[in-house]
Amino acid sequence: MSMEAMYRELGVSPRVYARGEQVLEGLRERFAEIDAVAEYNQLKVLHAMQESRVGAACFAATTGYGYDDVGRTTLEKVYAACFHTEAALVRPQITCGTHALAVALGANLLPGDELLSPVGRPYDTLEEVIGIRPSACSLREYGVTYRQVDLLPDGGFDYDGIRAAIGPKTKLITIQRSKGYATRPSFSVEEIGRLIAFCKDCKPDVVCMVDNCYGEFVERQEPSDVGADMVVGSLIKNPGGGLAPVGGYICGTERCVSRCAYRLSAPGLGQEVGANLGLMPALYQGFFLAPTVVAGALKGAIFAANLYEGLGFRVVPGGAEARHDIIQAVELGSKEAMVAFCKGIQAAAPVDSYVTPYPWDMPGYEDQVIMAAGAFVQGSSIELSADGPIRPPYAVYFQGGLTWQHAKVGILLSLQQLADAGLAEL
Repeated sequence: MSMEAMYRELGVSPRVYARGEQVLEGLRERFAEIDAVAEYNQLKVLHAMQESRVGAACFAATTGYGYDDVGRTTLEKVYAACFHTEAALVRPQITCGTHALAVALGANLLPGDELLSPVGRPYDTLEEVIGIRPSACSLREYGVTYRQVDLLPDGGFDYDGIRAAIGPKTKLITIQRSKGYATRPSFSVEEIGRLIAFCKDCKPDVVCMVDNCYGEFVERQEPSDVGADMVVGSLIKNPGGGLAPVGGYICGTERCVSRCAYRLSAPGLGQEVGANLGLMPALYQGFFLAPTVVAGALKGAIFAANLYEGLGFRVVPGGAEARHDIIQAVELGSKEAMVAFCKGIQAAAPVDSYVTPYPWDMPGYEDQVIMAAGAFVQGSSIELSADGPIRPPYAVYFQGGLTWQHAKVGILLSLQQLADAGLAEL
């Protein structure tokens, strides 16, 4: 059976398949560049594991308090070595990226302190953590104030506004690397480094934290290489490599990470407790595979950008732009088009492919959200998925794919659904 016939069995018409192959012809050089970054990062991870003396004993399960858990301690050494930080907290007890960020913020901000975002409004789920939208146990409820400086119209940093906003109470600056549910650019590590240097020039003792979700292993450097005091992320995104079933990480200075450990467990206990529950093999192997998995997701994002841009849709980033995370935004213009796109992604899933996604009132979001995610791990954004809030400009955010080949079929099926509904012209 031919390749085209195999795609046809999955629901991709010859016209959609041909359009995809046409787009691919112009991407070979970009894909080679991605493979080179993946090779570099694979060597970096390998070196970190060897330097940290990972051994078979690290895979043993622990229960209860988890005292003397060599696997947990060594994994945190691996993350610290790879991210070039003094310390790391890597735990399955951290449930998601928002939880990791909440731990980092709550641990390093005290009543009377101010949190500053120099990159505009944060991701939706952080609004209740901060208290932008009222919530029990928010930072605002504990006496932490919040200020933000919006980006300039071109997506750049408003350095004059940032300088004016940094004051005596400014304790922590939070920088969201990825775009979240916004059609702004994601930031390169180099850009983040310049922003951190500027903020520390304004106030040398300010703590700079980077929400690194969706950005790990996309470039050769991480924000911790350019001055970040903390980098924070989720193990069911890039660094878990699709194998981690749960977890999050915080890498940074000894002082910041130690406080995070006290907040996650309890004062006086810190990193000494927290059983691994038999998850160590998946967390180690997922991290080892992460550079290659991220490379596949990046190829999928670039393919989606070029395919949809060629059909007249606005995409962020553009098809030819440099990549700084694995998220691809496609502005579809209507709720109906968002639903059709997500139906295609869901139809490509190995799990729950028969399910039809619809918008719903998702916890932590102000607008209804549609999500397509037939994943082995619930909510795993490194696996093939697409989602977005039902609000103008009706943008869907595509990411993931444990393999480039799976990302490709998902993107083609999303276009197939749009074409069948008369919402895209080939």
